[in-house]
Amino acid sequence: MRRRTAWTAAVCLLAACVLGACSGGGNGGSPAQESAGGAAGEAQISNGQNQDSQGADGESGQADVSGEANENAAAEKVELTLWTYPVGNWGSQSSVSGLLSGFHREYPQYHVTVKCLDYTTGDAEIEEAIESGQLPDLVLEGPERLVANWGSRGKMVDLSDLWESEQAARIYPEVREACHGGSGEFYEFPVCMTTHCMAINREMFEAADAMQYIDEETHTWSTENFVKAVEALYAAGQERVAVVYCGGQGGDQGTRALVNNLYSGTFTNEEHTAYTVNSEENARALTLLQNLDGIEFAPDLVGGDEVNLFGSGELAMAFCWNVSMEIQQIINNQDMSFDAFPMAFPTDSGDPQLQGGIWGFGIFDNGDEARIEAAKEFIRYMTEDETEYKRAVQTSTYWPVRDVEGIYANDELMTEYGMFMKYMGNYYQVTPGWADVRTAWWNMLQKVGEGTDAAAALDEFDTAAKKAAAGSAG
Repeated sequence: MRRRTAWTAAVCLLAACVLGACSGGGNGGSPAQESAGGAAGEAQISNGQNQDSQGADGESGQADVSGEANENAAAEKVELTLWTYPVGNWGSQSSVSGLLSGFHREYPQYHVTVKCLDYTTGDAEIEEAIESGQLPDLVLEGPERLVANWGSRGKMVDLSDLWESEQAARIYPEVREACHGGSGEFYEFPVCMTTHCMAINREMFEAADAMQYIDEETHTWSTENFVKAVEALYAAGQERVAVVYCGGQGGDQGTRALVNNLYSGTFTNEEHTAYTVNSEENARALTLLQNLDGIEFAPDLVGGDEVNLFGSGELAMAFCWNVSMEIQQIINNQDMSFDAFPMAFPTDSGDPQLQGGIWGFGIFDNGDEARIEAAKEFIRYMTEDETEYKRAVQTSTYWPVRDVEGIYANDELMTEYGMFMKYMGNYYQVTPGWADVRTAWWNMLQKVGEGTDAAAALDEFDTAAKKAAAGSAG
């Protein structure tokens, strides 16, 4: 193995953190896990269970992680609640406790209680909290929820003042663009980001003499060479080279990136106001996949199922992949006997556009100005001080949203996957109607897999997408 043995110590440490993970119930899922098969978003280092029977305060799924009491603090503390979707080890009770202990020492007048959510039940818990008026103060998630959902519904606080700091001015423009709504209000202050990629089974590729079709230095390949590689693997006896999973939205960032990259198609316009999926480029890509021996459309699988098949050696490629997926396999799949080589999606342009994930803090508008200001102070603490910001990013197991020197300088795995950040494409998951459009996407893939003409399937998708966008705007 090229990498697995080199990272055993680091993985054991990460696994130890995961064992302390708290749960909001059900089958916990991180951004990686959700992209691999969860309910509604787009990857945490976890064993897929992410369950603790008791939190630190003895209550299932909720941990009181206040710092040491300060006897000289004001008698009346400001109580805050932080709900975290499992973004890397932000879904781990022990990790979050460590991060908050410093905040509580510096701000003894504030007391933060944390609840860990998962992607199976988290959205329902948030909606229940909105309905009952028992909102958390802070939530850690991505723009598709903080901006496009709760923000657009008037549930979030405008964080524009936080964007006036020197540190905020250094945040990458594409990240800034994803964190504000159509009217300019900022509903998210970002912490970390990643790009999703794909992976190949290096041993299978070598056996089929297909490594010649990829650029091992840049981890890229052309559409033409992708086809040649699939043909070589199929000719070598690997009948199931890859699957276009379409049993649900889990992992759909992989299928979207695959289809869009093959012939330079797009998913939305740059303004994020309309869906552009119904195009000749995307129809050509779907037709290629439909007719290519070795590529199977799988209406009974989602991204997590594909990852499991890839990890077991049944597939030569995985379209649902990122750094957390590899770490999950190292932790959980001790029988994995091959080297998973990460790749950008094949493209005819030579410029792959990968789907990205952005995660950060939002503040629910509970009408209590003291709590809102305390919540903003918490965000400043976690993002403005360089040392604390590094800790927050490293806890996520992803990458910073501004230039930070040497954050993963001695980590071979993170350095390798970090190269994909330059390929991050348009973050379009904030386009109106997004939730319904995701459903229309996998329904469309199922029809193509059944043999429906790609152009006709895209026409039907386009109708559903326009309806979803109009309904959202209305």
